[in-house]
Amino acid sequence: MTVPIFITSGDMLADRRYALARDYAADGDLAAAADLYAQATELAPGFASAWFALGEAREALGDRVGARAAFEKAKDSDPQDRHGAALHLARLTGADPPTEALHAYVRTLFDQYAPRFDRALTDLSYAAPALLRDAVTRHGTRFGAMLDLGCGTGLAGAAFRPHVDWLSGVDLSPKMVEEARRKGLYDKLAVGDIAQYLSEQDAGAFHLVVAADVFAYVGDVVAICAAAAGVLADGGLLAFTVETHDGEGAVVGPKMRYAHSESFIHNAIADADLSLVELTRASSRTENRVPVPGLLVVARR
Repeated sequence: MTVPIFITSGDMLADRRYALARDYAADGDLAAAADLYAQATELAPGFASAWFALGEAREALGDRVGARAAFEKAKDSDPQDRHGAALHLARLTGADPPTEALHAYVRTLFDQYAPRFDRALTDLSYAAPALLRDAVTRHGTRFGAMLDLGCGTGLAGAAFRPHVDWLSGVDLSPKMVEEARRKGLYDKLAVGDIAQYLSEQDAGAFHLVVAADVFAYVGDVVAICAAAAGVLADGGLLAFTVETHDGEGAVVGPKMRYAHSESFIHNAIADADLSLVELTRASSRTENRVPVPGLLVVARR
């Protein structure tokens, strides 16, 4: 998706070891890369980028114990966890980091990604906004106020703008919001955490709340669904897409994105006191030209 995040160690020799290791990794020599990353961390014990890359290399080499130790060091070396070590630890240990712990990683990731986001998603056959629009408009063709959670550059806003009177959007990434603002689609845009933003809205303020592929970066979907229900007017709709898997609960997949089981989503909707209107299998994007398994969900207050 992006160029790997690099945070200098402040030690020129350690940074050079890291750069050389990345070259070896790019050539497929992960053993040599891991050795050089380890050397870099010996020279600079607080070198978060080298620890993180070492964790990735060790995991690819099958050394799960060593990978876990390296990711722990990466997280300790950068308390903001801009590399996303917590997500890798979730895969390796089954731990479930709070969504707030992922904010710096998600913000950094999408701030990097913002200038080429729309073009890149075209290459991934991204269809979430169109899928959601088509599903929602089967249950109503016109809505008063809509909230676009994790609005990004405004792709969902563009799909829904003809069907709503007032369009608000919120996203954690300032640069993504800048891109959305340039399109002139939204009546109101905000930068912030979606859970916090929902808590600040009036009860019943929206007739439609949409989250297009946002929950791939949210662990506590149950809490978000409940918060969204609180801002919906009676009869209002919550519509979202998620990636899914055939097991139980929420898991972090190989692309460091959450996937949620069908039963998990059923329970999240029930816990939010919403009525499930539609839950269908639908892929909103591809990876290596293969559709990513997903669910499309519409629920009513």
